[in-house]
Amino acid sequence: MDRTGISEDRLQRSTPFAEARLERSVADALRIIAAACDERNAPPVKAARRQLAEVYGATRLSRHRERQRASA
Repeated sequence: MDRTGISEDRLQRSTPFAEARLERSVADALRIIAAACDERNAPPVKAARRQLAEVYGATRLSRHRERQRASA
């Protein structure tokens, strides 16, 4: 037995199961990431993100100009 109290035999038997669980978990995570990327790049979502970015940029520019006028 090692310091954790788990025998070598038990550790060797459980390792393939743990590896399989880890592989499934990683595969699930990659599948979720791919779905999120696909959704993010879908035309309606992409157009909405572009529009929000334009509004955000215009708002920042407007605030910047207001600060410049106030300090001048």
